[in-house]
Amino acid sequence: MARYALRILCVAMAVLAANPVGAADPTSGKRLSDGSCGACHGFNGIGIIPLYPNLAGQKREYLVAQLQAFRDGSRKNAIMSPMAAHLSDADIDNVAAYLSSLK
Repeated sequence: MARYALRILCVAMAVLAANPVGAADPTSGKRLSDGSCGACHGFNGIGIIPLYPNLAGQKREYLVAQLQAFRDGSRKNAIMSPMAAHLSDADIDNVAAYLSSLK
């Protein structure tokens, strides 16, 4: 009986590790990015003019930190601060997951 319970526990842990609760959703991030970010940072994550930075392939943690900083006002930018103001933590995680997945 104990072996059976241990096997079930191992399978459950493997499933949770592969699909963690609250994990970022790049598909949702793409929808958010296409709606807000793409106009300046390009729909492929490459800035449309040299003034706008490329976001494709940036590290997820970096993107999260920057969006949170724009949102909370610790980093100020007349364009980005209002863009990030309405983003939830989940939105930020999703956008960062999507953009960091781009080549």
